[in-house]
Amino acid sequence: MKKSLGKLLPFAMILLTNSCMQDHYVSGDYTRVAKIDAHFHYNADLQAVEAVAKEDHFSYLCINTDVPGEIDIFRQQALAAAFHKRQPGMANYLTTFSMDGWDSANWAEKTIQKLKADFANGAVGVKIWKNVGMVFQDKSGKFVFVDDPRFDPVIDFIMQQGKPILGHLGEPKNCWLPLDKMTVNNDRSYYSRHPEYHMYLHPEYPSYEAQIRARDHFLERHPQLRFIGAHLGSLEWSVDELALRLDKFPNFAVDLTSRICHLQLQSLTDYEKIRQFFIKYQDRILYGTDREVDAKSQPDQFREITHKTWFTDWKYFVTDEIMTNANVPGPFKGLKLPRSVVNKIFHDNAVKWYGLQEGKP
Repeated sequence: MKKSLGKLLPFAMILLTNSCMQDHYVSGDYTRVAKIDAHFHYNADLQAVEAVAKEDHFSYLCINTDVPGEIDIFRQQALAAAFHKRQPGMANYLTTFSMDGWDSANWAEKTIQKLKADFANGAVGVKIWKNVGMVFQDKSGKFVFVDDPRFDPVIDFIMQQGKPILGHLGEPKNCWLPLDKMTVNNDRSYYSRHPEYHMYLHPEYPSYEAQIRARDHFLERHPQLRFIGAHLGSLEWSVDELALRLDKFPNFAVDLTSRICHLQLQSLTDYEKIRQFFIKYQDRILYGTDREVDAKSQPDQFREITHKTWFTDWKYFVTDEIMTNANVPGPFKGLKLPRSVVNKIFHDNAVKWYGLQEGKP
C-alpha cells in the first residue's frame, strides 16, 4: 500500500500543478491570449501599429478626442474609420463631437447629424473629453458641465442608437495639488508640462469635487446609459470611492488608462484590498493605455515602448512578482489574478461594454 501511494504522489503533484496553471496565466502566455487596448489614439498611419498588435496579439479601440494642438476630430475620424475598414478584427473606434457653436439653437441637431453619420461609418460609441467641465464656458462665462440639460437631446440619441459613452471628466485628484504634494510621478510630469490643466494654478476654475459631482449627477439623470469612466473615472486615488460609484450605478464601468500606478501605490499599504477590488468588480474594468501614434512617431520606438507597456502591465495582473514602476515610490507585488478575471479585463469587458462585433485580432 505504501509503495502504491509512493507511485501516486508524483502523479498527484503533476495534476495539482496543472490545475494551478489552468487557474492562472503566466508571463509566457502573453502572446497566446487575445487582448484589447481599449484606449488608444490613432492620429497617424503607421505600419508599426499593426505590426506590434499582430506580434503581441492585441487589437485596438481608437479614441477620437477634441484636443487643442492635435489633428482635428474629422481627420481623426477618417484615420480611425480607414483603419477599421482595413483591419476590422484589429481596430474599432469611438467618435466625438465639438463644443463649437454650443450657444446656437441648432448645436444639438448638428451634433446628432454628425454622430449619425459617424455611427453609419463604423463608430461604436462616443468620447466626451475633459474640456466639458474644465475648459469650455458658454456665452455667459459659465463652465459647462456634463450634466447640463442642453446635452440631453444628444445623449438621448446616443442611447437610442444603443451606443456607449466614454467620459474623461475631471482629472486625477493630484491635479488640484502642488507638484511636490502629488502622489505619483507621472502626474507630476504631466502637469509640469501642461500647466494649463494644472488646476492648483487656477483656483478660479471648478474644483475636483465639482467635477465628480457633475459626473455622478449625469449618471443619475441617465441610468440606462452604458458609460465607461476613462482613467478610473477620475477616482484613481481611492478604490473605496470608486467602489461606491460602481455599486450605485450598475451601467458604469471604468478603464485603467494611465492610472494603474495609482492602484500600485495603494497596494503598498493594502495589497489584498486592491486584489479583491479587481476580483469583485471584474466585469466593470477595462484595460487601456492611452498610447498615441502621430506624425512624429518613430516606428521602432513606438513598437518598443508599446510592447514594453503592454507586457509590463500583463505581468502585473497575471504574476505575483515583485515589481517596480518609476511612478511609484517603492516595490510592489503583482496581483496574480485568476485567468477568468484577466480575460475580462484584457478582452471580454471591452467587447461587452462597447458592443464590439469583432472581439479578437
